[in-house]
Amino acid sequence: MPGADAISLQHRSKLMEQIFSLDQLEETVRVFWSHYGHQRIFAFRGTMGAGKTTFVHSLAQYLGVKDAVSSPTFSIINEYLTDRGERIYHADLYRIKDWQEAEEIGLDELLHSGSVFFIEWPERIASLLPSDTVWTDISTVSSGQRMIKVSEAG
Repeated sequence: MPGADAISLQHRSKLMEQIFSLDQLEETVRVFWSHYGHQRIFAFRGTMGAGKTTFVHSLAQYLGVKDAVSSPTFSIINEYLTDRGERIYHADLYRIKDWQEAEEIGLDELLHSGSVFFIEWPERIASLLPSDTVWTDISTVSSGQRMIKVSEAG
């Protein structure tokens, strides 16, 4: 398989683990979406600077979002439209204290909207997330490489 040495991919059942560099991000996003694109809720865990927002940005572009995709750290939730008119939500819950605060801002309603929803720092609202949430960890392997690992996918 071409490029098999460049991208380390392991796929068992519904789980995925892949090491990639920034120049392999587009291909990694394509592989990720081919496995999990039928799902609606995506929870991204990782340390500050691990690449969660960069991965979500690339996913949004892949899905046809033409607007600038940025971290919703201060707005908490950003809404984007794809070129097909579909809504995509992107939340950064770093500043949310707990699930009660998330409910107050209407997060529960968005979770059940049927739209694609990318969530950074989902640990803060784990009890609100549906059982079919795709739980994804992103970590730094080296200065130029990241690892994406899907640990649970409903």
